[in-house]
Amino acid sequence: MHLKLISCNVFQRESSWCIARSPHIIDAEYTELGEHARSNGLRHLIQSKIDATETSGKNYDAILVLFGLCGNATVGLQARKTQLVMPRAHDCCTILLGSRAKFTEHFGDAPSTPFSSAGYLERGEYFLRTNDDGAAMVTTGDAFKALVAKYGEEDAKYIWAEMHPNLGNDKAVFIDLPQTSHLGYAEQFQAKAEAAGKRAVKLPGDIRLIESLIAGNWDPKEYLVVPPASAVEGVYDWDEVIRAKKP
Repeated sequence: MHLKLISCNVFQRESSWCIARSPHIIDAEYTELGEHARSNGLRHLIQSKIDATETSGKNYDAILVLFGLCGNATVGLQARKTQLVMPRAHDCCTILLGSRAKFTEHFGDAPSTPFSSAGYLERGEYFLRTNDDGAAMVTTGDAFKALVAKYGEEDAKYIWAEMHPNLGNDKAVFIDLPQTSHLGYAEQFQAKAEAAGKRAVKLPGDIRLIESLIAGNWDPKEYLVVPPASAVEGVYDWDEVIRAKKP
């Protein structure tokens, strides 16, 4: 297959590792990590890259979107004549851990715990992923945004705090993948976390979601395939996460 990959550059090393091993022809393009600070802007940027892909004159079998929901940045994305494929993930934490089950295991009680990876230290201006704009406040992600939409920001903050009593903990997580562990970023992270008064915790990452996406192994339980002209729609649960909305 001839595939187009549109990805955040937080995954650039990991996706490059997978591209080199994929049986398919992969054309890759990356967005800057800082684009996450503006979910609407990121959505327009990804959509523009999808549109440019379809007018490039190349006939791709699929466009791979290596993002999670990312603060609703991927909600509404669509291609006119090419299928989109993306992992069922709220954000890059699930993708770096390798499964939604691992995310629930490690972050289920405190889903806003700040985290990092080799890509964050290498590409980001901040070493921790906290809020969508990199700020220290940890009311983050699509579930919180859904509460804001339903109850308003002040009530949403109260409800979120009641739902997540461990938000004030000092833990900061580094997700360490075997493919990038030799770079020494885990040690850099620990030093930065300790300097910031955080308790550094290292979790093993897994490249499997990135690898299977690029290899074309799209298990419907783990990936959403969006038919041409349909759009990505948020579900905001722990299992389905996203679905295809028909035009």
